[in-house]
Amino acid sequence: MNTYSAMHARSRSTVLMLCEGALMIALAEILSFLPLYKMPWGGAIDLAMLPIFVYCARWGFGPGMVASLAHAILQMIFEGGIAIGWESIIGDFLVAYVVLGFAGLFWKMKGGFFIGTTVGCALRFLVHYVVGATIWAESMPPEFFGLTMTTPWFYSALYNGFYMVIDWAAIMLIGWLLLKTPARRFLQPYAQK
Repeated sequence: MNTYSAMHARSRSTVLMLCEGALMIALAEILSFLPLYKMPWGGAIDLAMLPIFVYCARWGFGPGMVASLAHAILQMIFEGGIAIGWESIIGDFLVAYVVLGFAGLFWKMKGGFFIGTTVGCALRFLVHYVVGATIWAESMPPEFFGLTMTTPWFYSALYNGFYMVIDWAAIMLIGWLLLKTPARRFLQPYAQK
């Protein structure tokens, strides 16, 4: 392959990476506006993380982190994070959504989409768990799901675990279903031609 062809191929893949990133971020935002269930004090059962994980599986860690940061900023703006307070802006929005990009670390591994989705969801849960138990501790109700709440750490685990486990399971199921279709190529690293 001559130098011109190599530069053209790199340029083409960069344009494709940027276009896919923009589309996946837009799709993530659209899906965040269509929750299946919205939690009373933040959090929702939705498929908004799916496009971010697909992008991470195709393009890797660096581009995945950039897409996750863009998603985090848009989530903060659209969900009203600016009105909540700086602690919540940093924890519940910026950090909690940026950690989704760690899914890109597994992009070249067999089953990278599924490993990355699990790691990304676990990290997001961990961030929400700590923020919920510290920043939002005074908002803990006396009961949740019929259980008496005695500590904000237990409450935060139940509250954030409820929607995060369902989100994770739904994304894993959709990924598994996509593997059975021609769309499975979107769950694998982009291959230059």
